[in-house]
Amino acid sequence: MTASPVLAPFVELLQAHGGHLRAAPDRRALAATPPGYYAEADRILALSLRECGLSTLPNLFDQLTDLQHLDLTDNGLVVLPTTLGDLSNLTELLLDRNQLVALPASLGHLTQLTTLSAYHNALTTLPAELWQLTALQTLNISENRLTALPDGIGQLTDLQMVDLGHNALAGLPSALGELQELRFLYMSDNSLTTLPASLAGLHNLRYLNFTDNRFTEIPTWIGALTQLIELRAYHNALTMLPDGLGNLISLRELHLHNNQLTALPTTIGDLANLKKLILQNNRLTTLPTSIGALSNLTVLDLRNNRLTALPATLGNLAKLRELDLRGNALVELPATLGELPVLEKLDLRWNRLVTPPTWVRHLEARGCVIYL
Repeated sequence: MTASPVLAPFVELLQAHGGHLRAAPDRRALAATPPGYYAEADRILALSLRECGLSTLPNLFDQLTDLQHLDLTDNGLVVLPTTLGDLSNLTELLLDRNQLVALPASLGHLTQLTTLSAYHNALTTLPAELWQLTALQTLNISENRLTALPDGIGQLTDLQMVDLGHNALAGLPSALGELQELRFLYMSDNSLTTLPASLAGLHNLRYLNFTDNRFTEIPTWIGALTQLIELRAYHNALTMLPDGLGNLISLRELHLHNNQLTALPTTIGDLANLKKLILQNNRLTTLPTSIGALSNLTVLDLRNNRLTALPATLGNLAKLRELDLRGNALVELPATLGELPVLEKLDLRWNRLVTPPTWVRHLEARGCVIYL
């Protein structure tokens, strides 16, 4: 198939880099075998210039006004042509893994855009015009050099996923709380110490990640996020958890490893839907008896803490499949552990057990793997 004349500059550009622009039979094929384009009735709807080694682009995108999808991932682009702002029908723009130092203000004209991904670039600021993209549902600006996030993000009220990870953010605007449709919020690997209280209003949030920051505590309002399914707060400096954590009635995964926790709140037992609890590499010396109320828990990781004893109520965890107790200071274990009906793996290495409990043989006999 001969490429449309409007693609001629891009065909020539690829030929100069030893590549070819192929016509794809459908959008799925285009994603699988770039570079190429997809057209319907001579209308160019999708263009992929992924992995073409490009450092510049022709400023001729105003000839592609039917374009809905543009993929410029994995090139060496430092700047973008201003005519990208003329793509009035564009819904998806992928700019990942380039060397972009700025985004053109003309992107503010892309009022149909629902996905903007520009991770792994060299962005230090974002243009104010970006906050005009009120149709955006997905915004990924991770792995850049951002030190601040403007209040304007609060205007993007259709956002469902925001990734701010791997930047240099020291704070977040309270305007994030305006994003009432937000489901996924990633903030890992920044320099954050607090979260704005306005985030308590994100009642649709399902996934919250603020790992690898500088938090010493989780805010008390966290319990307002009752739709939260997964919370990741590992690699911080947390010393305690708020009682309100127990209000997260939808939570299924709680990742708190590599912190400085010395105790857990008794309300941890209220997390009735919790399936995975990861607490390795903390400073826990005891566990609350209420932990035995986690009736849906399947994985409990307590390795490398300072536990000297365990509550007998651990034997109530009827769905527990993996229990990791490595690297503690346990000298004995409650006999109730031998009654865990579906336990598949029990790791007891690097404790102070003098002799293995007699119930270990019973667990091994029914197929449980035990490391002593």
